[in-house]
Amino acid sequence: MRFNQAFASALCTSAALLGSVRAADDIDDGAEASSTSLSESSTSLPVEKPTFTPSNIKASFFEQFTDDWDSRWQPSHAKKQDSKAEEDWAYVGTWAVEEPHVLKAIDGDKGLVVKNPAAHHAISAKFDKKIDNKGKTLVVQYEVKLQNGLECGGAYMKLLRDNKELHADEFSNASPYVIMFGPDKCGATNKVHFIFQHKNPKTGEYEEKHLKSPPMARIVKTTTLYTLIVNPDQTYEIRIDGGKSKDGSLLEDFSPSVNPEKEIDDPSDKKPEDWVDEARIPDPAAMKPEDWNEDAPYEIVDEEATKPDDWLEDEPSMIPDPEAEKPEDWDDEEDGDWVPPSVPNPKCEEASGCGKWEPPMKKNPEYKGKWSAPYIDNPAYKGVWKPKTIANPDYFEDKTPANFEPMGAIGFEIWTMQNDILFDNIYIGHSIEDAEQLKTETYDVKHPIETAEDEATKPKPSEEDPPKSPMDLKFMDDPVLFVREKVQLFLEIAKKDPVEAARFVPEVAGGIGVIAVTLLAVILGGVLGGAKAAPDIKKASDQVKKAAAEAKDQAMDAKNQVVDAAASGADKVQTEVNKRTTRSSGPAE
Repeated sequence: MRFNQAFASALCTSAALLGSVRAADDIDDGAEASSTSLSESSTSLPVEKPTFTPSNIKASFFEQFTDDWDSRWQPSHAKKQDSKAEEDWAYVGTWAVEEPHVLKAIDGDKGLVVKNPAAHHAISAKFDKKIDNKGKTLVVQYEVKLQNGLECGGAYMKLLRDNKELHADEFSNASPYVIMFGPDKCGATNKVHFIFQHKNPKTGEYEEKHLKSPPMARIVKTTTLYTLIVNPDQTYEIRIDGGKSKDGSLLEDFSPSVNPEKEIDDPSDKKPEDWVDEARIPDPAAMKPEDWNEDAPYEIVDEEATKPDDWLEDEPSMIPDPEAEKPEDWDDEEDGDWVPPSVPNPKCEEASGCGKWEPPMKKNPEYKGKWSAPYIDNPAYKGVWKPKTIANPDYFEDKTPANFEPMGAIGFEIWTMQNDILFDNIYIGHSIEDAEQLKTETYDVKHPIETAEDEATKPKPSEEDPPKSPMDLKFMDDPVLFVREKVQLFLEIAKKDPVEAARFVPEVAGGIGVIAVTLLAVILGGVLGGAKAAPDIKKASDQVKKAAAEAKDQAMDAKNQVVDAAASGADKVQTEVNKRTTRSSGPAE
């Protein structure tokens, strides 16, 4: 009986869930119909584009790729170090300075563009004089425009260490750098690198320090602004499009850490052979009780059970299909005697069951299982053994890792599967205010224009076009696709915030609950239900039909409410839909 009740409840919940899905689809349909005229009118407005004017901002290095850019930048002709196939690993990728061909916002505004897909690119520019940020704030800022998106590749910069061997035509992956900063994506990897090379004061060797848990890069075709600020107090901040994305301490947030541990485990210390590290042991004095029967079965036949009055013991559970007909091409000599397929006996559906009745099993009250001695505290326990610690012979303490080595050049040394990555408005200096002023003059001007054009040029959804977001899918159009995409979206959001996932994809959250309840019901039913399960199946089916009908009525009511309110609230509905769609494809690590 418990199984039947739980099973019926689970099925009713499933029906209600599908009804809510239908309701959500109908709501979207009503909102879409009422907001069409609004979206059409907004996308038809022309966007006025300003003309590029060079900025007057001063910095240690400032680049807007004006006409004399090639006097500062030089492509590399080096080979990748340790390369055996020189042609494959050579920096054959070409560069150009040109206006964007995707979402152009400012007439005459040019940037440095990666021109070849699936190729290695390297280019660098020397500073007029070396940049030394000792005791100063270091600000690194630049724009990235992924005109063809970014599936696999980098768009980061390197600030190269100042030295006499710094030759632009030999710039490569082996060139020593001080800071590496910017977006990098390939497959599941999506991050904004912040790596700096730290000099060991004892050995003089350099070691890369990688930011732990870096923010995700924004993979969009509009311009993205990346800013790195390193302060003299050893703190840092990463901004994306002007908003804080990550901040912390150089002394705490990097791996390997800047300073090694003061003490380390003694490598020569060994655990004594007689060391006892088992905290609890079986009680050696415990004895198995005389009445403990290890052979008693877990389940026994329920002797008190009785056969239901309507049980059809003489009826088989399966019968030959009375409507089946022998195929015309059936050959008895070659195919053998034709036997109609079996179908469930309809008489059994109206009764508690058919066939030979056997009493169900129940849990054996005498069952105790295999006896084992209880555990007690081990009187010989000495605790968890640890080697003794000794002073770390390689220990040092650098309290000012933000005092980077002097920097003599900037370089882009990347490999990417997508071309037409554009870099622009590079600022390297010591003034946060100047960097923000540059953002106001450039990014803040172009970004709203790009966004408006992007929205205006997006193809209008049609019945023929597949939905672009899981939030746009409708269950009745393609149930399999609907379930697959909704589950995938739920899992992606749940990796970061399970509560947010349940809020934005309630269909999946409810489905998981239904599955859990159903599985629990099946388990309990197998133990408790036995042959008594059958009588309530018909009742459960009726409950499901009733719940589905109620859910359908609720869906229609919800649709009517939305249609009535659409004239005054279409823009609000569309905003919410867009917000949810953005969340489904937004960043993650």
